[in-house]
Amino acid sequence: MPLDQPHPHASELSTAAVQLNHTAVYASDRQRSAGFLAAVLGLEVGAPLGPFLPMDLGNGVTLDFYEKRDEPIQSQHYAFLVPEETFDGMISRLEAAGVTYYADPHHSRPGRTNGLFGGRGAYFEDPDGHNMEIMTRPYVRP
Repeated sequence: MPLDQPHPHASELSTAAVQLNHTAVYASDRQRSAGFLAAVLGLEVGAPLGPFLPMDLGNGVTLDFYEKRDEPIQSQHYAFLVPEETFDGMISRLEAAGVTYYADPHHSRPGRTNGLFGGRGAYFEDPDGHNMEIMTRPYVRP
């Protein structure tokens, strides 16, 4: 079936039925990367599942850390909507680990948070250079 043609069962699906279930996060050391992010977010790393090390985000989405040792890791951006009451703890854990956080995605305002959309947010790098974001309010979309 050509991609420009609607799926024959498209009328049975609504956009509300489409949810992200999991995504792979490439890492040079899956345990180190998963453990780092779990510590920052206050979550737990699950038991290995084949080549993946899963971390359940608690909303039906799992990050599956996958080890790639033979090639460079391409930096990706991962944004996490977090409860306001947990944000300060996350910032404290970053500071305790000696990880610099930034108010902006370009990492030009170190040690600061932002106030986008009436919430708070910050960016930081994981051990493989992925640009992680924590935010207490979702972005307003047109």
